[in-house]
Parts: sequence; C-alpha cells; structure tokens
Amino acid sequence: MSTPEGKSYKDTLFLPKTDFPMKGNLTVREPARLEKWNSEGLYSRIIAKRKAEGAPRFILHDGPPFANGDVHMGTGLNKVLKDFVVKSKTMAGFETPYIPGWDCHGLPIEFKVMQGDDARDVEPAEIRRRCETFARGWIDTQRESFKRLGVFGDWDNPYLTLNPDYEANIIRTFASLIEKGCIYQSKKPVQWSYGAKTALAEAEVEYQDKKSTAVFVSFDLADGPDSVPDGTSIAIWTTTPWTLPANLGIAVHERFVYTIGKYSNGKTIMVARDLLSDFQEKTGLTLEEDLGEIKGSELEGHQAQHPFLDRTSKIILAPFVTTESGTGAVHIAPGHGADDYVVGQQNGLDVLSPVDDDGKFTDECGLPDLVGVHVFKANQSIVELLQEKGALLGEETYEHSYPHCWRSKTPIIFRAVEQFFISIDQLREKALSEIDQVEWLPKWGRNRIYGTVESRPDWCISRQRTWGVPLPVFFDRDGEPIVSAELAKKVADLVEKEGTNVWFEKSDAELAELFGLPEGSTKCRDTLDVWIDSGSSHVAVMDAHPELSCPADLYLEATDQHRGWFQSSLMLSVGVRDKAPYKTVLTHGFVVDTETGKKTSKSDAKKKGKPTDAAHFYNKYGADILRLWVSSVDWQNEVPFSEALFTQVSQPYRQFRNTFKILLGNMRDEQVSEPAELPLIDQWIMERLQVVIGEVREAYQKYDFRKVFSTMSQFASSDLSAHYIDITKDRLYCDAEGSERRKASVWVMGQIFDALVKLLAPVLAYTAEEAWEHAGREGSIHEQDFPEVNAKYAGTEATDKVAKLLEVKAVMQTAIEEKVQAKEFKKNNEANVLLSVPANHPSLELLKDSEFAKEFFIVSEVNVVEGEALAATVSATGYQMCPRCRRYEPAVNDEGLCQRCADAVS
Repeated sequence: MSTPEGKSYKDTLFLPKTDFPMKGNLTVREPARLEKWNSEGLYSRIIAKRKAEGAPRFILHDGPPFANGDVHMGTGLNKVLKDFVVKSKTMAGFETPYIPGWDCHGLPIEFKVMQGDDARDVEPAEIRRRCETFARGWIDTQRESFKRLGVFGDWDNPYLTLNPDYEANIIRTFASLIEKGCIYQSKKPVQWSYGAKTALAEAEVEYQDKKSTAVFVSFDLADGPDSVPDGTSIAIWTTTPWTLPANLGIAVHERFVYTIGKYSNGKTIMVARDLLSDFQEKTGLTLEEDLGEIKGSELEGHQAQHPFLDRTSKIILAPFVTTESGTGAVHIAPGHGADDYVVGQQNGLDVLSPVDDDGKFTDECGLPDLVGVHVFKANQSIVELLQEKGALLGEETYEHSYPHCWRSKTPIIFRAVEQFFISIDQLREKALSEIDQVEWLPKWGRNRIYGTVESRPDWCISRQRTWGVPLPVFFDRDGEPIVSAELAKKVADLVEKEGTNVWFEKSDAELAELFGLPEGSTKCRDTLDVWIDSGSSHVAVMDAHPELSCPADLYLEATDQHRGWFQSSLMLSVGVRDKAPYKTVLTHGFVVDTETGKKTSKSDAKKKGKPTDAAHFYNKYGADILRLWVSSVDWQNEVPFSEALFTQVSQPYRQFRNTFKILLGNMRDEQVSEPAELPLIDQWIMERLQVVIGEVREAYQKYDFRKVFSTMSQFASSDLSAHYIDITKDRLYCDAEGSERRKASVWVMGQIFDALVKLLAPVLAYTAEEAWEHAGREGSIHEQDFPEVNAKYAGTEATDKVAKLLEVKAVMQTAIEEKVQAKEFKKNNEANVLLSVPANHPSLELLKDSEFAKEFFIVSEVNVVEGEALAATVSATGYQMCPRCRRYEPAVNDEGLCQRCADAVS
C-alpha cells in the first residue's frame, strides 16, 4: 500500500509542546531572575511563610569571610555549600534564617591601605577611616557576587564586625573573660611579624620551606660536677644562631646519659650518648678518648660560660629535650621561644629579648657591632664570632618548614614583648568536654580540634595595629594595667553609641575623665586580635538577633578553621556561657590546583593565567553551572580544580535541562487525574521515583550533596532518558487523545517533573525556578516543600519485573546490534525478534503479550517460544513503516497506516 504523496500527519500527533528553551543562556537569564527575586523580596517571603506555619527553626551560622578582594572559588564553594543547606532545610519544612557576615578588621586591610608614600605620616583616625572605606567597598563587591551565585540570605542586614553594635559586643565578651579571671598581661615570647610589626595568632601563620644555618656550639663549664674533668664544655645545636645573644640557659634531660670525650679538635666535649655518631658525622670531629659518662640529672644547677658574652648560662632540666637530632643539650633563650619561656620561668631565668619591632638587635644584645642589624642578617656575623672565640664545633645548612606571616610573607621571629593574654588553662578542661558534645563531620575533625585545644598555649590577644577593636584597658601613672570588667562594659556602652573611632579620637585625659579613672591614666594603644572579633559572633549575632539563638545547629567552614574560627568561637563561648556555640561542625577541603595539589593564591593564578575568582566562572558559564560543580565534587577532601574539570558538569546540566524540557513538553498543560491503574513501565518509574525521593532527601539531611548529584544524574540519564521516556514516547505522541495509557504517562510525567524540580531546586536554584515557572505553577519553587515518598508506589513489585525484562533486553540488544552491524537493517524498530524463553522464566507471560513486548523493547515484532535457555534470533521485519507513528506494523488502509494510527485519525 502506498501513502498519498505529501500527506502529513503532524497535526494528528501529540508532539512535545513547551517554550522552555533547551539553551540555558544562563549568563543572561540568571541576572534577570535575580532581579525578580530581589524585587519580590523572595527571601523575606520564604521566612515569613515558614514562620506563619510555625515551622521548627534551623540555624546555620555564617563564618564571616574577610572583606578583602574578589570572591575566590574557595569562598564560592563555601557559600554555595551553605546555600545548599539553607535551601534544602527550608524545603524540608524548617524556618532557616541566614544572616551573612563579614570580618572587617585586621592586618590584611591595614596592610593594603598603608602601602602609599604617606603611610608613616597618617594619623590613626585617618588610617581607620581609610580601612573602613576599603572594607565596605569589598563588602559591596562580595555581596553582589554571593547574590549572583543564587545564595539566599538577609543581604540588606548582614552582620559586620566593624558595626558599633557588633564592636560593643566584642568588648562585652572581653568583659566576661575578665570576670572569669582569664585576662592578664605578661612579657612572653609571641609569634612576631617584623614585616607587619605586630604579634600574630597561630591562624595568621603560614608554613613555608626555609633554609637556615644550624650550628654546633660549645659552652665551657664554669662549675661542673666533681666527676667532670676541668675544661669540659657542653655542646648545643641550634637553627637560630641569632638567638644566642639572648641565651640564659642550657637544658638537658634528667634521664639521658652524656658521654664526656676528648675530640680531634683538642676539646673535651659533653654530648648525649645516643647522639655521638650523629654529632661526629655532622661536625667532622672524631672522639679520640672516652673520659666517662654522667646523667643529665647530675648537671642540674651548674653553670656554663656563654661563648661570647661575659655571663654564665644555667644548666636546667627539661622534658622536651630529645635525641632525635642535635646533641641532647638545648640552648635556652626565654625571650625567644615558648618552651624556653616556660622552662625559664620554672628555673628563675630572666626574659631577655634584645630585638625591636623591626626584627633588629637592640643594645641589650651586648654586641655593639650588631645593634640595628636585622637578626637574620646577623646570623653569619654570629657564626664568625663563634669561630673567632673557638666555640664553633660545626655548621650546616638546614632545610625545614618555618612559620611566615600570612600577610607580609616574611619569616616570623619569636620575641618576648609585653602583651595581653587569655589564660587557656582557665577554659581548657570545659572546652575539651564540650568538643565531645558536638557532632564533627567528617569525624576526624574532633581529633584535630581536640589536639589543638589540648596543647595550645595561652592566647595572645593584643595587636600592635590601628585597624581593630581597641583593647579596653588603661594604665595607671606607674604603668600598671587597669583590667576591669566594669571599665570594659563602660567602654562597650560608649562604642555602641559612637563606634570604636572614639577611642582613637579622644585623648587619654578625655577618656579617663569619661570613665572616672585617676588623673594620668593612659589608654592602651593595642587592638584586639581579629579572632576575638569573629569568635564573638555567637554573642554579637546569635544572641543579638531575635530570629537566631545559640548554640547554632551548624557551623560550616574550610578545614583550616579548626585552628581558626571553630576554635576561637569555642574558647570564647566557653568563657561566656560554659558551652560550645554549635551543635554540629562540618568542614570542607580547599580548592587546589589540579597540577600542584596546592591552594592557588590569587597572585599565582593570575601569573599562570588560571582564573580562580568565582565571577569569571558565573559570568562565563552561569551560576547554576558553578552550583552544579559544587554538588558534584568530593568537597570533604581537597577539591582539585581547573577550568577543564569545571566545564565537565556542563553535560549533566544539559541532561537535567533536557529532562525538564521533555517532561514539560509532554505534560502539555493537560489536566490529568491519577489513573486507577498504571501500566507496568509507569508503575516501575513511579517506584524508582520514590526510591530517588527517599535517597535524595536523606542525602540532603546528611549534607551529602555529591550523593544528591549522582542520584539525580543517574535517574535522569538512565531510568528516565534511556528507559522510561524512550519506551513511552510512542504512546505519548501517537496514541489517540483519550488513550488511557497515554493519560497515564502524562500524569506520571507530571509527578516526575514536580519531584525532580523540587529535589534539584537547592542545587540548580535558577534553572529549577525557570522550569517551575514554565509549568505554570504558583509562587516560587523555593517556597515549596520537598516531595514525600508516596506509600502507594513505594513497593518493588514493578521494579523486580522490569529488572528481569531488562536482562532480556540485554540479550535481545546484542543480537540486534549484530544485524545492524551487518547492515541488514538500521534501527531497533525494524527488528523482528524470536525469543526463546525457559518455561520457568519470571517474565514469560509478559513477553507473550506481543503489544507489551513491542512497546517495551521498541521493536517491530516479538514472538516467544519456550526453550532451555534465554536466546534471541533477529531478522529484518517484513512490514512497512507506518507514515504516522514510524513503527513497522501491518498496514490497514491505502495510506499505509497501522491499526492504532488509523483509529487515532478517524
């Protein structure tokens, strides 16, 4: 039979119909949609809706990024992860207020604004004005980036650590610590940045490889035990020769045995027995005569002559002396090391630190030629002096990991200066106890912060900088500090009214009179460590905002915050309320370069032409691509990143978009009620959908966003595209309008669409909203609830049946591919299949239903015979293609239509 020339049946088909575009054009559509969200006040609307419903509250407290520079991909990763939490918790039925914040004070900003030619002549008040302008400018820039990324929050009312109300609460937190007896002043060695001229917190220190000159030095015993021969010296090893002018002691271990021997240089030297071989190898000296041994405990209290200064050094005992390297005797300079300081205090040693703010020697060093010389430049001079005095036993270049200032990038020095401290021992036990009340994700986070808190020294909180919250302490006429909680609270009240600039603008006398202090009192010129700023946010934000409360349900930051914000927040919260400020702490890895595996700084990335700012990627590809990338990575570990890796998520994005388009097109605005009974393939996809709903909701609950991505991607590409849509498109397009099985698929696709668009909304924030809008749904997708598992379709009956059918399909497909390769026909729908099926096969009866089998396998004919094993014999069909449905079926009229199509057009 022939088809009439030019006859078209297109108008009789129910082809997909939607204006949802396949091309995302995200860089154009997303900004327009963001503007719509902003103008509608969507975030406020969502919060108000949940509040009206009496929804339980979930609080993710935002760790503040630093207001300095564009949003790096690492910060973008962090903010998008937080947004996944906020959006998914909201759609799970929670009221989830999100108050974003910024860390505004500190060295990086002051360092930037003080790089001009007039830096040295600028008054503190002017420095602060410049810093505030700088910080607020970057806050505006970063805020627009975060909003552009689709992150929902109260962007009009963020918390800023430079706002007077926040600054006042920082000072009130300080007052609480005074009341607990935790604040004191002392001259102790601190990590000092001579590049930035300030003390540093541990979290402000970066470690880099550094080559140092290590020396072996002899100290002649001035009054050794009777068992030690006259003229014996004790050998020490140090990687910091510049600290030798500050040497006041030598530490040995009480249980170590020290060998006294005559060496090839003519000296009688004492070295730990376990290090004799290493000592000889490193110095080139040879032990020529063993003169006996002595235990370290016998040396305690004796004196050794300093190698080039007219004083002696006391021999003391210390448990930190080891035999891993060196000589078993440690040079002690209490002004230049934390351990040295502690053991020095225990043994009555002074704290000598003859180094100024610039890292240069003062006249206290006792060496006139070195006064004004930088300590690192003085190393060689000291080595030469040791050589001249006959005290140099050996010299080597020593490469080790050394702390550097995070901002100036210069090596730090340990230097004793008068500073203010928080006594950690007052808080340590309770803090350690609270750590075990918190859920740490991943679990190893517990051990990391526990170990840090367990071993950390007292917290140096004073900074010799201008841009920060003033340390609310005065000094009396004698220079003694006035540390008073009542005074600090008065300062806080003043700051809340006038801001912290008042501290710098008013004179000592004006402030003293204002606070009722004795005449002659002077204000402290230091500012507080910025980790006090951000660490006080549980008071300044969570206690201050009526929609928040402490403890927060979740803190979510990069893993470096175990020694940063997580720790500072914990210590201050324990100090204020005897409780941790969080219930759960979740950490993510750093975004690292794929080639080096290291964090890529902005400057390095720029040199290599590898952009790392988030704006580059959302402006080029769209925010939803960036969000999808975040969901796809193993973010609890280090996240390798390159533009090539980033663009790999474009394919799954197109898959999701295509899925939305197909579902929308086949729904066709038709109002179809739930069928009384569904065909098998529709039952199967509904069962699979319930599994996906359950798995994805659980993944969101566990913050396993990668599982969300993989589950949704697998469902869209395999269950939907490769099976369900492929099988049902024939009935959707070609069945008569009133066909029950066609209606069933229309209804099912509506169910799938609603579930998918809701489950993907926290990730594809813009695209899900676009699809929701094209479906004609009311409100925003972000105001909806996640789909619930429908118990009616939560079984596995259809799933089990289809699994067996897919096994049959695999056998059949192999046979079909052989014929296609042999060019006997071109496509599946031209295949005539003879199936040999064992009598006990669970799918036998289904396969005997020819119409069902032809639809499921998308072939022309299926004939079944019983046989011993499952097998398929394939040949080309003898039927012609129906011009309407393009299936190969028997023609029933002169137009060549199959029976189904003839009925549909009649």
